[in-house]
Amino acid sequence: MELQGKRVLITGASRGIGESLARAFAGAGARVALVARGGDSLQSLAAELGGTAYPADLADAAQVAGLIQRIEDDGGPIDVLINNAGIGSTSSFIDAPDDELRRVTELNYLTPVELCRQVIPGMLRRGGGHIVNMSSIAGIMALPGLATYSASKAALSHFTAGLRADVRGWPIGTTLVELGPIPTDLLAESDNYEPTAKSFKRVYRLGLTVDTPRERVARQVVKAVRKGRRHVRLPRRSIPLAMLVEAPRRGAELSLTGVPHQPRR
Repeated sequence: MELQGKRVLITGASRGIGESLARAFAGAGARVALVARGGDSLQSLAAELGGTAYPADLADAAQVAGLIQRIEDDGGPIDVLINNAGIGSTSSFIDAPDDELRRVTELNYLTPVELCRQVIPGMLRRGGGHIVNMSSIAGIMALPGLATYSASKAALSHFTAGLRADVRGWPIGTTLVELGPIPTDLLAESDNYEPTAKSFKRVYRLGLTVDTPRERVARQVVKAVRKGRRHVRLPRRSIPLAMLVEAPRRGAELSLTGVPHQPRR
């Protein structure tokens, strides 16, 4: 997809990976629409990049309802949706706050799925679009203290595979981004629970993962949208693990080659 002049919606855009994604897509000539809870920082970034800002709490289903339509009514069609917003959950599962399971699942899984549901009809009417779901290697590797977070990311990864099957033959691309540790506030939360912190130290020591700068993530996502790539996996040493999990999905996809796919009318 040529990004010049395209409108790219990025959730969780006020800081961290989302901010880097916003800068990278704006630098590629796209018009960015930014969603996050943070009002001031979000507005400042949008103004700097010549984009538009839409403050919203994406863990609130009432604010998510109709969000795509409101954004498109305000600034035009969305050509690329990047579901980046997410929150962590680092603690013993049974000691987590009462509402944490619901909030993490809502923001990390249900909201991205709902935004996909909202954006696809318009993409189909216009004859094209691309969806990027930002997931995590935590959806593959289960570490202590990350049960809720890992489950939400595993669900998002598997949903993206199912979505790809549903839109097969339609002019809509999908990219699943599976990330290891990125130096952000979310990663820093792992130090809050000793079993998680010790697990990360072990994984680093064994060489199973390394930190990846968020700017590199953003560059690779831009490249994936441009080239229509199905996956971005960082760090690269995590690729074999991701491919092991992907193998049954890919096998099912190949086994269904030639099965008629009913286009949306």
